[in-house]
Amino acid sequence: MKKLSILLVEDDPLARKVLETELKGHALQSAADAAAGLAKINTGKFDLVFLDLDLGAKDPLAGLRLIAPAASAGAYTVIMSGHDEEEIVSRAYELGCHDFYSKGSETESVAQVLTRFDRHRALPEDEQVFTNRFVTQDPATQTAIAEALKFAASDLPILILGPSGTGKTMLARVLHERSGRKGPFVAVNCAAYQEDLLEAELFGYRKGAFTGADDSRRGRLLEADGGTLFLDEIGSMSLAMQTKLLKAIEEKIFYPLGSDKPEGSSFRVVSATLEDLPELVRAGKLRFDFFQRIHGLTVTLRALRERPDDALPLIAHFMRAGGRRVIFADDAKARLRAHGWPGNVRELKRLVELLAAGAEGMVTAATLGRYLGEARAKAPAAEEDPALTESQYRKAVSQGLSAAVDGLVDAAIARCLAENGGKKTKALKTLKISTRMLYASLERTGKKSP
Repeated sequence: MKKLSILLVEDDPLARKVLETELKGHALQSAADAAAGLAKINTGKFDLVFLDLDLGAKDPLAGLRLIAPAASAGAYTVIMSGHDEEEIVSRAYELGCHDFYSKGSETESVAQVLTRFDRHRALPEDEQVFTNRFVTQDPATQTAIAEALKFAASDLPILILGPSGTGKTMLARVLHERSGRKGPFVAVNCAAYQEDLLEAELFGYRKGAFTGADDSRRGRLLEADGGTLFLDEIGSMSLAMQTKLLKAIEEKIFYPLGSDKPEGSSFRVVSATLEDLPELVRAGKLRFDFFQRIHGLTVTLRALRERPDDALPLIAHFMRAGGRRVIFADDAKARLRAHGWPGNVRELKRLVELLAAGAEGMVTAATLGRYLGEARAKAPAAEEDPALTESQYRKAVSQGLSAAVDGLVDAAIARCLAENGGKKTKALKTLKISTRMLYASLERTGKKSP
């Protein structure tokens, strides 16, 4: 085994001496208390960190507080303790430690730890992604992402499909990080802009190109030079915008608004949507050649309710970033698995924020009932149909289903706009609809902006 950089945090001088002997031959630093250990973690770079759990009578279980900083710094983190109660061991692993052994057989235990560390270091990068970046234990999701990662370093465009909140942006970032590209990751939510504003956002503009263009501005295409251009909700883009962007993607040359001088940018396209793009092509709302250009490889992410075993690992992952730690009772773990997660990972992150701000260290099913809601504790049965009122049904019969659906859409959009001060961008995000749907509704109701 090659020489490793190791930090040992142990307050007992005799135990520290024993460990120093077992780790002889490696670049070893020691600390006798939690404060000194944390200072070394924050200023050094270690392959392994050995942490005593109990660092003195005045600071019982202080080693727990050092796990997250050590793991976040990229160290393989090992807890050494005379306590081996299940709750403590579980707590340590939830905080992010990689290994745990009970004191008493240091020679054998340390040798086993070093062997497991070697095995961990040899893990394929794909497996590290699933524990540190796109956290998932779901075999189908791991397979889909692993396939995409094979093409991360290529110029092949990648299309990511999946419901809102499933981690499409995170996967796009991981693909960029693994691409080897020196340029930045530039994200644009296509649904958040009207057509003219989206064109200005992507292509940039020169001073005086339109009313309000008091200065020139670089567009996102130019910003993404040498990097990745991530186009979220690409299905909301108009046909005219698709035509302009298709030319820029193919030729890597474009004209900022108000300029006759072309700009060049070598960017890789990754896009995402929750819409059915082949259906948009059939409906004439998506150019076939544009569709072909953006989906060199298609990756589909499953909803969180389809991978219930991911809930606890994701919570532990987000909790480590937030600082506070909690324990889940068995009934709470069952509740997490049963919950339908209509908001997917985005909803789960909101739950983590609530738990981190709350006063309870032990989370029970009753706690989750307050935060998640009793009615949403279980996913809706697949065979159930949404409720249809008698008036809605009669309207469908008298006016036709299409007109009735338009009426519901118009009512929902009108209410959302009224509740958000008429802000269209807010309505687009809240209702998760395309710009095309919003403006079609405004035109039907005679409220389209000039």
